[in-house]
Amino acid sequence: MPAAASIQTLIVDDQMTMRALVRNGLQQLGITNSREASDGEEALRSLLARPAHLIISDFNMPKLDGLGLLRAVRSHEPTRKTAFIMLTGRADRELVQRAVQFGVNNYLVKPFTVQVLREKIEQVFGALT
Repeated sequence: MPAAASIQTLIVDDQMTMRALVRNGLQQLGITNSREASDGEEALRSLLARPAHLIISDFNMPKLDGLGLLRAVRSHEPTRKTAFIMLTGRADRELVQRAVQFGVNNYLVKPFTVQVLREKIEQVFGALT
């Protein structure tokens, strides 16, 4: 992936504060092209209307949780290759294993720093320029 500014990101979390924290972290990294959704269903509709390069999604949300969103993204041909980072306060082994089984690209545990956010994104895309 070229410059950070070219990465189109979809931030999915039912908490507005967490979406703002992720958005601000991305902006500090130069990733300015982002949009938001408050649950998995809204995210899926948004993604089908306008693709993204990266989804950063909370695990625990109403309607459609992060695992459900991940499964839907991976099962739909136009979105199958979209990078997906799961964001959660739960770092238990079972959840991580299920996310890996469904094709998650990386995992980000709350609370996180901008440096950790950068590392997780770079592990997926390579160095941000």
